[in-house]
Amino acid sequence: MNEALKQKLNKLPAAPGVYFHKNAAGEIIYVGKAAVLKNRVRQYFQKSHKDVKTEALVAEINDTDWIVVDTEMDALFLESEMIKRYMPKWNILLRDDKTVSYVRVTMNEEVPYISFTRNPVDDKATYVGPFYGKSSVEKAVRILRRIFPYYVKPYTGHKTLDTDLGLTPGIEVGRCTPKDYKRNLKKLIRYIEGDREKLLRDLEKTMRVAAAKGDYELAAEARDQLFGLKELKKKIVFSDKEFLDISSDQALKQLQDLLGLAEPPRRIEGYDISHQSGENTVGSMVVFINGTAARSEYRKFKIRTSRNDDLKSMSEMIGRRLKHKEWDFPDLIILDGGVTQVNAILPLAEPFGIPVIGRDKSGDHTRNAGVKLVIPKYSELKELPNDSHVARLIARIDEEAHRFAITYHSLLKRKSMLK
Repeated sequence: MNEALKQKLNKLPAAPGVYFHKNAAGEIIYVGKAAVLKNRVRQYFQKSHKDVKTEALVAEINDTDWIVVDTEMDALFLESEMIKRYMPKWNILLRDDKTVSYVRVTMNEEVPYISFTRNPVDDKATYVGPFYGKSSVEKAVRILRRIFPYYVKPYTGHKTLDTDLGLTPGIEVGRCTPKDYKRNLKKLIRYIEGDREKLLRDLEKTMRVAAAKGDYELAAEARDQLFGLKELKKKIVFSDKEFLDISSDQALKQLQDLLGLAEPPRRIEGYDISHQSGENTVGSMVVFINGTAARSEYRKFKIRTSRNDDLKSMSEMIGRRLKHKEWDFPDLIILDGGVTQVNAILPLAEPFGIPVIGRDKSGDHTRNAGVKLVIPKYSELKELPNDSHVARLIARIDEEAHRFAITYHSLLKRKSMLK
């Protein structure tokens, strides 16, 4: 361990967070989470027995950075996002697949149940994840069960101890209907996916409207869920990832400097178009808040006005999106496209004061494609070093927009083949 790193370790806080081990070239080689950063990061450098792979990782560590968050669960979400952004080689080499977990909700069934799995399959169930901390996410979802009761096994109609404890919705004893149960499960999914602040606002509105209409049962349900989530937020599990200190995210700071923005962009929206020879043309909008994917904010568009013209399709999608004043407006729009696409979208976005840039891949859609940006203030493409923080963030957003568009296009394609 070099002297600079030794001094840095003395400054580690006794707080939850995510840490980034780097090699001598400044490349992030491992991302991890910790309930107490001070304890976890120092463990790497203690003279204790480690397996061969971990010893090799430690030998390569030259520097360490970290981001402090409010809770251990925030660290879980942030770790997952940063691994997807940076794809550190040692996370892949050291990964134990048993630690990666998805929350599986059988929303396709009349009475759904929740379980956890390492391997999502195409079985029409809803999967949330992945999370790189199996025990942590299972603990969190179990705690949420007291606010949003759910079944953990296929529904049999038989009363159990969980029914008496209030851990199931109680369909088996007439306490709830399958329709109401599904409605509450959607709230639970929103909470896990990160749509927490908006969910709290929606519950407060439901409580007021239901009370005004005399639907006191619904008002009481919304009140209990609202108060339960507010109390939970004060404790050990979820606090909203929108409250992360975004000044700690070097990618957002670099993006601010690159584009000359007054502040780091809090909400970034990425867009892409997908079709096959003009058939089933769709558009995707992905949203990153403070550098992390906000999946509950994603939107998909079935293109109406054009078939095999990506430029017209992109213009239609952005135009329709900007009509939705109820959606928070972005601080930055990133297009999958070059100069032509950016020039077409600028007149739509400028009246709202939204900057627009494009990622010009020039037909190269591989993971290793260079990050070349179309930025209106530059006369030429701005090529970023592939290993820079800002390039990693833009590539992550662009790849997510591409994945989301392809997924929706494939769904429509399958539906059209079944007609």
